Amino acid sequence: MNVASGAFSSIPLVDFSRWQRGSVSERQAFTEEVRDICHHIGFLVLQRHGIDWSLVDNVFALSERFFALPDAQKAQIDKRESRHFRGWEAVGVELTNNRPDIREQIDLWSEHTARPLDVTPSYLRLLGPNLRVPDELVPGFQATMDAWFQTLGGLADELMQVLAMGLGLAPDHFDRRFGAERMSLTKIIHYPPTPPDQFGVNAHHDAGFLTILAPGETPGLQIQNTNGDWIALEPSPETFVINLGEMLQGMSGNYFVATPHRVVARDERYSLGYFHGPSLDTTLEPVPLSPAYTQAIPDSPRHSSAGFMARKEETAAGVGDMASAHKPAVYGEQLWNYFAR
Repeated sequence: MNVASGAFSSIPLVDFSRWQRGSVSERQAFTEEVRDICHHIGFLVLQRHGIDWSLVDNVFALSERFFALPDAQKAQIDKRESRHFRGWEAVGVELTNNRPDIREQIDLWSEHTARPLDVTPSYLRLLGPNLRVPDELVPGFQATMDAWFQTLGGLADELMQVLAMGLGLAPDHFDRRFGAERMSLTKIIHYPPTPPDQFGVNAHHDAGFLTILAPGETPGLQIQNTNGDWIALEPSPETFVINLGEMLQGMSGNYFVATPHRVVARDERYSLGYFHGPSLDTTLEPVPLSPAYTQAIPDSPRHSSAGFMARKEETAAGVGDMASAHKPAVYGEQLWNYFAR
């Protein structure tokens, strides 16, 4: 497996207890290993992460109960009823670069005080409450999801420290840049079997800083290497899949880049994605890196040419799906582009 060129054939398995319980030297070695994996691949599988897996099992159980409901009941939290783009979407409603994703999902974001309808900049209109799943439909849903956000957010904050130290920065460097009104997303996803020549979710980059995915027991996630091959990820028990988003790509000046991925579900599949993000006004200004890291960017065609997901108007003009040269100034602008797509 030629990891250094990005021509990987599998995704590395990483033991997080080396960070949580290791000595100072062991923790430093761990940050360097994760940095190299993230630089060359952008994906890893995290085991022994310290998360009580009963929480993950509970969220899966609640999601299966919700998605088994008739559409008329699920529509009580229809995303079209939320001016903050939160709630349930039916199969095929969400598009990735004008192509329907063959999945249904619930989108839950960090909750903040809603701004006026005409607030500027426009991305501040994304702040607000979630649509709540009524207790009579799925008892315990809200309490469980509150625990999920808190628990996964804590793990993501630890991973931010690992990434910062791997780059030679202070452990709290990214945390200090994230601000007070942080906007993270959870997607609770149900994939029916994917029809021929379609995708559960089409090839894309994630928009946030980093993603923590509980992929479920059914295969379907595929990750693209630099040869253009799609590498299927086989789920491992009680592990999370970690990958990097375009927010971190921008903040690292392309030392880390978001890796394309997609889903093809040959069987019914459930997954849970947590997308860690900062305050909407957090800039994508690159962090200070040593020459050893900055020189690695022009030396690698994959890193030097990596773009962002195309904006809606770019897609209409024929720009490739993940080939936008436009880099938003702040995270809120990036999210606004995501919703516009």
